[in-house]
Amino acid sequence: MLKLNLQPIFKARGIDRPHAFLVRIGLTAHSASLILSKEPKVLKLQHVELICRHLNCEPNDLLLWSPDKNNPVAENHPLYNLSEKSSSSASGINTMRDIPYKELKEITLNLANRDKV
Repeated sequence: MLKLNLQPIFKARGIDRPHAFLVRIGLTAHSASLILSKEPKVLKLQHVELICRHLNCEPNDLLLWSPDKNNPVAENHPLYNLSEKSSSSASGINTMRDIPYKELKEITLNLANRDKV
């Protein structure tokens, strides 16, 4: 089953009020509420694009897939790329919090230098 998995992205971007953020970028309050319910029945592609544009991510980053025991798929199916097992963003965020400041500064510098190349 596919679900929206926006909370880790909001957390990584420092967005404390996701509903207000979604409304600010152009969604209606109703659409924002439906999207944040984690199980919207319908998701407009223009909303996906808007969210991705403002969160600097791609559509796959918004989705989380969990296998359905009643509807199995092969273990090498591409949907597994969207599963919790392959999603390391939340643990990556926690890792970044635990890195000593000196190392975090070095990582930031390396990333800045990479962008210059």
